[in-house]
Amino acid sequence: MTKEEIENLTKYLRAKFANPAFEVRVRPKKTDSAEVYLGEEFIGVMYLDEDEGERSFNFQMAILDIDLEEYA
Repeated sequence: MTKEEIENLTKYLRAKFANPAFEVRVRPKKTDSAEVYLGEEFIGVMYLDEDEGERSFNFQMAILDIDLEEYA
C-alpha cells in the first residue's frame, strides 16, 4: 500500500464511522496490508486486493467471545 492510500483509508474510516480516533498504520515488512487502530487499540488488518488492475481494500477484525461478555 502506498502512503497516500494509507492516509486516504484513515480519512475514510474516520468519516464513515464519525470517529477521529481511527488510524491506519504501516505494517513492518509488509506491503500488501496495514494495521487499523482505534486510538491506541489494535482492532484489525486492512488488506490490499489487486485483481485485473483494480485495487480494493478488505478490513478484517476479530471479535473474541470474551470481549462480548460485558454486552450480554
